[in-house]
Amino acid sequence: MRPAQPSRPTLRPAVVAFGGGHGLSASLSALRRVTDRLTAVVTVADDGGSSGRLRAELNCLPPGDLRMALAALCDDDQSGRTWADVLQYRFTGSGPLRDHAIGNLLIAGLWERLGDPVAGLDMVARLLGAKGRVLPMAAVPLEIVAEVIGLDPARPDEQATVRGQAAVAKTSAEVLAVRLEPVNPPGCPESVEVVQAADWVVLGPGSWFTSVIPHLLVPTLARAIESTPARRVLTLNLEPAGETAGFSPAKHIELLAEHAPNLRLDVVLADATFAGDDPHLHRWAKSLGAELVVADLAARDGSPRHDTLRLASAYAEIMGV
Repeated sequence: MRPAQPSRPTLRPAVVAFGGGHGLSASLSALRRVTDRLTAVVTVADDGGSSGRLRAELNCLPPGDLRMALAALCDDDQSGRTWADVLQYRFTGSGPLRDHAIGNLLIAGLWERLGDPVAGLDMVARLLGAKGRVLPMAAVPLEIVAEVIGLDPARPDEQATVRGQAAVAKTSAEVLAVRLEPVNPPGCPESVEVVQAADWVVLGPGSWFTSVIPHLLVPTLARAIESTPARRVLTLNLEPAGETAGFSPAKHIELLAEHAPNLRLDVVLADATFAGDDPHLHRWAKSLGAELVVADLAARDGSPRHDTLRLASAYAEIMGV
């Protein structure tokens, strides 16, 4: 009788999560509980606050959303939470360092020293013991340009143009569409590679016009998302807010399809409360080839935030982990 063979460890899925800001942080905080093979691909269009100042002064990628992704990948032990807090800490006072995040300065300094954004981000990830990798979506800083309607209350039906991520995110006008400048920007090669090698890719949650859709406007990255053998998950927000205030869940998917007509999805993940108000959501999910998965995902404190453990449980079930 042959001795029993030792069981091989189960390989967790390779997951690539797209987004920026708080939405991507929520997704990463959940996904790092599901897999140890996790990569974040992050928008590089921020032009406000500390990121905007460093971008303008150093002609570098804006580091803020990349910093937030790295902080979300820090472990939950004391060392990990301490590093996350340090990265996010902003200087006080009234001098030139006011409101700069320590993590932004660290990342920008390493970029200047190494001359390679990816190498700099990888070094910060090693320093933090991050549970995953963080990559920029493009090799150059980008500008988001939005076509809007209703910017001037005196001319509510007149279309206008709003430029810059910070301005688009705060506009009171209805955003119709967005584009990137420079046109056809070069995607980060490492980001394209990880998408093609992934088992799952996750879009959203996040600000729809400034964090989610921009990934689909970088040609090489969009083609990778559309052609990858990986399965594609779209995670909807908990409620319409900011850029998409008043938009239904189905409208969010419609906007995605308008900006990326070749995109197909496998799963649309929606919170039960948000999804329950929209009779058209299932039809729009199906039109992109997706199964609609509805789950209880909201935090219990009443804020419009995803509960990390509930979101992790939903991802684990979807991915069969």
